[in-house]
Amino acid sequence: MTPYPFNVLFLCTGNSARSIMAEATLNQSTPPGLFRAYSAGSYPKGELNPLALALLDAQGVSTAGLRSKNWDEFLAPDAPPIHLVITVCDAAAGEQCPLYPGQPMKAHWGVPDPHSAEEFKQAYGVLRRRIELFLQLPVATLDRDELLNRIKAIGRA
Repeated sequence: MTPYPFNVLFLCTGNSARSIMAEATLNQSTPPGLFRAYSAGSYPKGELNPLALALLDAQGVSTAGLRSKNWDEFLAPDAPPIHLVITVCDAAAGEQCPLYPGQPMKAHWGVPDPHSAEEFKQAYGVLRRRIELFLQLPVATLDRDELLNRIKAIGRA
């Protein structure tokens, strides 16, 4: 049985752009109570990339409450349970992730590191499309293995 909300943690090394864009986009796109997105980094920059924030604002995606944080924050006793961890940068995919309680599923949705405004638009477009595909999955009716296979396939699309 799928728990609701189904908590998704997007990981990137710096937690300043790609993982932040994914967190904000999923949270704005999901029906209330279905999914809850979070983001973190292995070496968080401590500040958000202004190009990422400007792009989210231009797309009408709320940036309220977003902050750069360490992935260890989700190991604390009062942290929300994480059901799915998605790495969005190749560096984070190659790192040894912490062992989160409950053995969440893990997938990789690599997106190139954006540097220019145009690259940020491209990265956002890729993440937005993947999140749209994710939201179309019949999460409640798939077993864990099939769900994970489909989530991983989204990262290859």
